[in-house]
Amino acid sequence: VQLQASGGGLVQAGGSLRLSCAASGGTFSSYDMGWFRQAPGNEREFVAAINWSGEYRSYSDSVKGRFAISRDNAKNTLYLQMTSLKPEDTAVYYCAATIRRSYYSRPSEVHEYSDWGKGTQVTVSS
Repeated sequence: VQLQASGGGLVQAGGSLRLSCAASGGTFSSYDMGWFRQAPGNEREFVAAINWSGEYRSYSDSVKGRFAISRDNAKNTLYLQMTSLKPEDTAVYYCAATIRRSYYSRPSEVHEYSDWGKGTQVTVSS
């Protein structure tokens, strides 16, 4: 599946952004989906994941309570609502997909995902 992330930008600390990831070339509901981010000099890290149906979600401790992942299978789109943004959230954000392994699966490791979008830059100023 091909993925295209959008919605990044520059925002002040405490602000909000919503990222979108449009999928094409596959049956979207067959995939578990995730968001990852990578800051300069750092490894790519897990942010959030959602199972194929949208019922089950996982978050990293650093974003829990501030970010919300969701999906619309009818629109082939994944979302990440980000609130209470902090300067340390500054990074390139990537969406990723992998064929679902179980009803509940929502992988949290980079190597578990097969398809990646190109990323969208999020910059949070203090």
